[in-house]
This record gives sequence, C-alpha cells and structure tokens, in this order.
Amino acid sequence: MKTSYTHEQAYELLKQYNKDPFHLRHARTVEGVMRYFARELGYGEDEDFWGVVGLLHDLDFEMYPEEHCVKSRELMRQAGLEEEVIHATASHGYGLVSDIQPEHEMEKVLFATDELTGLIGAAALMRPSKSTKDMELKSLKKKFKDKRFAAGCSREVIQQGAEMLGWELDDLLQRTLTAMQQIEDDLNAEFGA
Repeated sequence: MKTSYTHEQAYELLKQYNKDPFHLRHARTVEGVMRYFARELGYGEDEDFWGVVGLLHDLDFEMYPEEHCVKSRELMRQAGLEEEVIHATASHGYGLVSDIQPEHEMEKVLFATDELTGLIGAAALMRPSKSTKDMELKSLKKKFKDKRFAAGCSREVIQQGAEMLGWELDDLLQRTLTAMQQIEDDLNAEFGA
C-alpha cells in the first residue's frame, strides 16, 4: 500500500482543518503508533502509508464532528488522496459513524488503537510522572476496567478491535503502550510535556 502524500503534506492538510493542539497531538500519536505497528507486523515497506492513515484519521473531527468519517472522505478526495487512504481512515469509525468495515490488518490496527491511545494518554496524565514510560500493563488494565475513568474512550471498541485482530486484549494493551512509550519523547519535543 502506497500513498503519494508525504508526512509533511499530510500534516499540512491536517492543520488546515485542525487547530487545537489536543487534536494535533492525538493525530501525531496515532501516526506514531501506526508506524510502530507497521514495522512490528512486517509491513515496514508500507510504514509511510500506515503513518499517513494514522495522521489523517480524524481529519474532519474538529471542524465537522457531526459528519465525522463522512466529511473527511470529501476533504481527502479534494486533496487528491488515494481511495485506499480514504477507505482506511473512514473504517476506524465502523459501527459508530461509518459503515465502512475494517478489512486490511492496518485498518483493524487503527480501529483497535485509536480509542486506546486516548485511554493510555489519559492514564499517563494521572501518574506523578505524567508519562507512559513508567506505566506498566497492570496499571493500564486497572484504568481500562474502571468505566468512569476516561469514560469517552470506548472499551467496547477497543475490545472489538482486539477481537478483529485475533489478539488477546492484554496483548493489544501492552503493544500499544510500548508504541506510545517509544514515541513519547518526540511528541513532548513537538507539543511540550
């Protein structure tokens, strides 16, 4: 899977429709997690594609929240993005705001990790260190089980994503946590700790 869009072009497109640092950091987080999984799962030659999909998955969310995963298709077509990118980004909202089902392993990873990165990020903010780097799986699992914590992060979607991938939930949690630990320094340098 290839895209003609570079990271820089995709990031410029994202910033046309997203100004809030929270949304930009989330997009960069998901991009980093997707790149990590591309390498880990043997899709290293497609890492840029996975990264662009991660970066642009919420392209329309800030300006068009009521049209999430629908408006983005229009915006991406106008920008000349490939249909594979458009399909992949829209599939992360499957069952909620999109009828496009995740098919490729990459789309299933995006579906599974999008909500999870939010949960992990919120859990990190509760730690004295404000970091993922000293977080362990058991601590993350405790936050996952507490439905009141980061209530906006759908545990059902995360669980469904793990099932789509054929992974144990603990495996998804640990692997995504590891990915976020590896990209944290770069994100802090870009957005501040």
